[in-house]
Amino acid sequence: MPDRAHSPTSTQPVLNLLAEGRHDEALKAATASLMEARNDGTEGDEHIAKLCQALQTLGDVKRELNQIDEAEACYQEGLELAGDRPDLLGERARLSMQLATLLDFNGSEAKAAPLYEQAAADFEALSPPDDLTAAQLRNNLAMIYKGLGKFALAEQHYLRSLETIELRMGRDTEAVASVYNNLGSLYYTAGFPDEAKKMFAEGLEIREKILGPDHPDVAQSLSNIATARHELGDNVSALLDFERALRILESNIQDKATSYEAVGSDYIALLEALNEDRRAEAFRKRRAKVLSTLE
Repeated sequence: MPDRAHSPTSTQPVLNLLAEGRHDEALKAATASLMEARNDGTEGDEHIAKLCQALQTLGDVKRELNQIDEAEACYQEGLELAGDRPDLLGERARLSMQLATLLDFNGSEAKAAPLYEQAAADFEALSPPDDLTAAQLRNNLAMIYKGLGKFALAEQHYLRSLETIELRMGRDTEAVASVYNNLGSLYYTAGFPDEAKKMFAEGLEIREKILGPDHPDVAQSLSNIATARHELGDNVSALLDFERALRILESNIQDKATSYEAVGSDYIALLEALNEDRRAEAFRKRRAKVLSTLE
């Protein structure tokens, strides 16, 4: 999800400076913009809207500079100013989104959850609604709830996200495949491997269609299905899926060495669980040889 989706046009020069790596200039410009907004002499919602936008922009710059506490303070101030004013719904949605992602990716998932909820609801309440951004936020929210063990809530938000993305973008998109993969992971963690396999299979079908049979993301889906198949006792199919995934990753070893090593470890563990020690040792040697080519 892009961190700066739906930023007002007035913030674009600052964001351009950030994109160009001109961080000091971006910070100066964002700070000056906030000072100008504080002192522009207007009143009412228009003035508060300018302040909210300037605070968000400065928060974005602070975040880019890894000044996390200062970024959080900017977003918090903006949210307090926006309050529940209906004319500032968009400003509140963006500020809630930025603060939620800031907290989420800095280890404060539980604090991020209600902000994701608020942001998603606000984006859906805009006229016209921004359903796609809301769906992306619900996907993030579901990941948090999964991590907290709140599987029913996670499922609810994944399904809402999936419905919206599929409606707006069509089924055959990576975004839809990704949510199916997330749902599969949720069901597997919750102890429903059969449902997990179905979700992983949906994601695999889409990825093969749009990316081709030899894409590394296809290998990820195959590895996930293999894990679910093993849980269901279908070890022959699990081994075949692992082997196909490994062939794909090996052909992309320059970029996917970490994935190749991780999937290979799962494959070895399954072989050893099936008392296929010779095959496990043969692959262990092959993996070492393949990885040695990167040294």
